[in-house]
Amino acid sequence: MKKNTDPLENIFERFENQWDIKELPAKHNERFIEKQKMRNRTTKRWYSLSIAASIVIILGLFVFLNQEQSKQNFKLASVETQKTDSVFTAMVQHELAQINERKSPLNEKIIADALVQMKQMDADYEKIKQELVENGENKQIIYAMIHNFKTRIEFLENVLEQLKNTEKLNTTSHEKTI
Repeated sequence: MKKNTDPLENIFERFENQWDIKELPAKHNERFIEKQKMRNRTTKRWYSLSIAASIVIILGLFVFLNQEQSKQNFKLASVETQKTDSVFTAMVQHELAQINERKSPLNEKIIADALVQMKQMDADYEKIKQELVENGENKQIIYAMIHNFKTRIEFLENVLEQLKNTEKLNTTSHEKTI
């Protein structure tokens, strides 16, 4: 008889008594299925959370880009409006710098009050700019912008005049000596 020379059969013969024939514990199959169900639940949770996160990111980008577009709308206003804005803004900044140079303990209250009123005028200007963005350029809005700037500049010039008068009163003496 021919001897079987199949290598696969030789492997099985070599490991004949070495096979693991241990029985699985009771209810092993049910525990395995329960674990698989738990994995599926967590996968579904992550899936729904990732969808929610994607929606939040998309909404955030939409809001951000919408704000950028409204800022660009103001920047895209006419060249004359931009020049007017930059000239008057420079004048207001110059007046504020002069006021801050004169700051001293004697006139601190005057400057603080002036800055509070300037904040109110700045808030009014921001409203005017928002109107410009929403309604576009028209004569009334441009006039309101220029009027706001003129009011701020005149106000700052009055504050500077008050500061000069306060300094003069404190440096000169009105008493005559005998």
